[in-house]
Amino acid sequence: MTPASLAPVILVLGDEELLVTRAVAGVVDAARAADPDVDVHDQEASALGPGEIAELLGPSLFGGRRVLIVRAGQDARKDLAAALLAYAKNPDPDVQLVVAHAGAAKGKAFADGLRAAGAEVIPAAKLKGHRDRVAFVRDEMRRGGGRCTEEAAEALIAAVGNDLREIASACSQLLADTDGRIGVETVARYYRGRAEVSGFTVADAAMAGDVPGALEALRWALHVGVDPVPIADAIADGVRTVARVSSAGRGSAYQLASSLGMPPWKIEKAQRVGRGWPPEGLADAMYAAAECNAAVKGGSDDRGYALERAVVAVAAARRASTSR
Repeated sequence: MTPASLAPVILVLGDEELLVTRAVAGVVDAARAADPDVDVHDQEASALGPGEIAELLGPSLFGGRRVLIVRAGQDARKDLAAALLAYAKNPDPDVQLVVAHAGAAKGKAFADGLRAAGAEVIPAAKLKGHRDRVAFVRDEMRRGGGRCTEEAAEALIAAVGNDLREIASACSQLLADTDGRIGVETVARYYRGRAEVSGFTVADAAMAGDVPGALEALRWALHVGVDPVPIADAIADGVRTVARVSSAGRGSAYQLASSLGMPPWKIEKAQRVGRGWPPEGLADAMYAAAECNAAVKGGSDDRGYALERAVVAVAAARRASTSR
């Protein structure tokens, strides 16, 4: 965002803390680039009234650029929302009004009104799935002037988990310490002991029916600090992926990629693993993965034991299915 492109009214829409922080900081930085003496006011919507808004947004006797940040816009009272919407229809070009709104149902009419008044919308919603996080990693690397393969992005997430701040920090570290070309080998080198023994390592061994290997990988992953939740997610993802690819029928990975919404390399891997899995075995494994997820995410006092049970159950489902 540059001073020339800075809109007078900006709606930061979503509840992903890192993305909201970046969006607001970007506006302030751009305003300071245009005027180093910019006057910045940072307020919570619940603590503001129409009178204060009129004072903060009204013409200044001394001129100069101003930025007003209104956080948690979904909590704005009706009179405050009405005052901000009226302002948004005829804003001062020397003032940037930034409204951060969680984007949910609460206060939706206010957010819709700002959009209709011409506010620039900066999306900041939480990433919904694994593919979104992979895309985030690759975008983060590009923003920093680097390049990252999809496989490397997968490995990085497996190593550091799903927290967006940790992912962004890991991307920054890799870019700072390398030439910017990030492959799987780079990630493995920097996260040895975590990237090499991750949730996906555990899931791969379990899906292959290798109980000793899966348990060894699981115990080492927990020992070096890998969180149980992404391990449980990786087991569930491994079972789901094989089930989806198996049910898609014959075809090359490139033919199936579009309809399944998966990268070809992941489909090829699932096709190889899936040759030993008939539907009844996958059904048993999916049940075990679902039980594990429920236990790890709140239903069990011993999350490590819940993961061990799931690993044994998934591997047993494969062995039982091949002997039927």
